[in-house]
Amino acid sequence: MPLTEIEEFQTAARSYARQTMRMPMLDAADETELARRWRDSGDEAALHALTGAYLRLVVAMAAKFRNYGLPASELVQEGNVGLMQAAARFDPERGVRFSTYAAWWIRAAIQDYILRNWSIVRTGTTSAQKSLFFNLRRLRARIDDSSDHLTRETRDFVAQKLNVPAADVEAMAARMAGPDRSLNAPLGEGAGDWQDVLPDEAATPDVETMNRRDSAARARIVEAALHRLNERERLIIRERRLEEDNTVTLESLGARLGVSKERVRQIEQSAMEKLRRALLDIVGDPVEAGLI
Repeated sequence: MPLTEIEEFQTAARSYARQTMRMPMLDAADETELARRWRDSGDEAALHALTGAYLRLVVAMAAKFRNYGLPASELVQEGNVGLMQAAARFDPERGVRFSTYAAWWIRAAIQDYILRNWSIVRTGTTSAQKSLFFNLRRLRARIDDSSDHLTRETRDFVAQKLNVPAADVEAMAARMAGPDRSLNAPLGEGAGDWQDVLPDEAATPDVETMNRRDSAARARIVEAALHRLNERERLIIRERRLEEDNTVTLESLGARLGVSKERVRQIEQSAMEKLRRALLDIVGDPVEAGLI
């Protein structure tokens, strides 16, 4: 962005902040009266007066989260959304100041926006993880820990203060120490992009073709060996050994075949031995062939 646009943006931001500071403050009685007019009559003028008085609260709250690498204007916008949610939900009969109620909604809206946009990988889902994300830096600063790596003492201190497992503290510290990096980030002048040096771990086409042919050959050999078993033996081997989800129990197979589970176990052992001999006849050593 050209320098003139940056200067225009900074000027606009300062102008917005000055405008919020010129809005009149409200006392408890004013808040209650305006909130009632908005709730009972849908008076938009009352809504604007109520929310306008606390735009300065939005700006102040957004400033507290300026170190998370997100544009201040977007934080202010999200804070304004939280302010409007507070106005929509506020009950003037509960004896709570609107400013106190609005501060909670403003902070929640800004924090939620940061969690959703700080990284393409979701940073925290539980309340404990969110608390850890927003308090880790503050607690490290409290004990003057500015090192690149989290020390054991700091880890234990943060875990105790936030009542979270030490492993969660380590994981969050590592996550916050390594922000997202674009695959198109240049490595240097004339050195190409970051993605150019990432290894491709996928199999090459010739290896994939060979693997498919080997898999098909093994399937044919096993199928030929299975035909040397009787029908009951094939059923047990297929259900107990060849299914991907081989959760069939001896007892359930026994119920299907009308025999005890011990008898099914005996048949299975006998069938496996017959299958091994059949494979030996077909391919030689089935272990070396990768069949069993």
